Amino acid sequence: MPKVAVDPRFHEISRERVADRVAQELLRLIAAGELAPGERLPGERQLADMMNVSRVSVRTALQHLKSRGFIAAVQGGGTRVLAAAANDCTSALAQLVKVDRQNLYDLAEIRAGLEVWAARRAAERGSDEYIAEIADAFATMSRPGRAASYKAQDDLRFHLAVGKASGSAVYMHLMSMLSDILEEMFAYHRYTLQIGPAYDRLLMNQHRAICDTIQARDSEAAAQAMAAHLQTVLSSYQINPETETLPDAPRTEINPNISKSAGR
Repeated sequence: MPKVAVDPRFHEISRERVADRVAQELLRLIAAGELAPGERLPGERQLADMMNVSRVSVRTALQHLKSRGFIAAVQGGGTRVLAAAANDCTSALAQLVKVDRQNLYDLAEIRAGLEVWAARRAAERGSDEYIAEIADAFATMSRPGRAASYKAQDDLRFHLAVGKASGSAVYMHLMSMLSDILEEMFAYHRYTLQIGPAYDRLLMNQHRAICDTIQARDSEAAAQAMAAHLQTVLSSYQINPETETLPDAPRTEINPNISKSAGR
């Protein structure tokens, strides 16, 4: 056979390593939302058995994903999925919210539009398993005798469950990125802005409506229920006598049809 002339512009294409395919599959699961932010991955041996590859390939793939910021080591062993956002970004955002309560209102207003979209998506596309998580979160928050100290925590868990049921990996990562800030927001709302059994009952009824309409797969009603709930939340910033915390916050009606086309 005649000798092939060497052209330096072309290089031999190496065969793809098994570890690369493992990393690509794990990244696909993260991107699809099947591996959610905060979720702990199975151990190396279990992953190797399920994916029919060697533990060395799994270990190499995990190291690759760690270096790219998709997963992190867990104290005591194992790995978990990280939110796809830089810690410096969330830290800076948290400071903005703490320095000026108007920023907290702005974040609540932005969150409102997103959550109406998420409720609609959850009703349309949520799996039975994820919708059951919403129902479980509501059952926990509405349990008779539930300590008031859990109000903010329960509220956050409910809204995160709605986000998970939306089936959007992007939305889930956004919510995970903001989880610390949202926790402060929920605590400020439930323990400072509005206090009292009558207000707690109002919010409980609104959460029940959101849960029921999502379970019924009624996307329009779910969007309306979430919009009504978040309008109540935004209104609480305006009627609170501590005017120095949120100066001149404008009243904004939440449109339940916001981003309707984006969810389809």
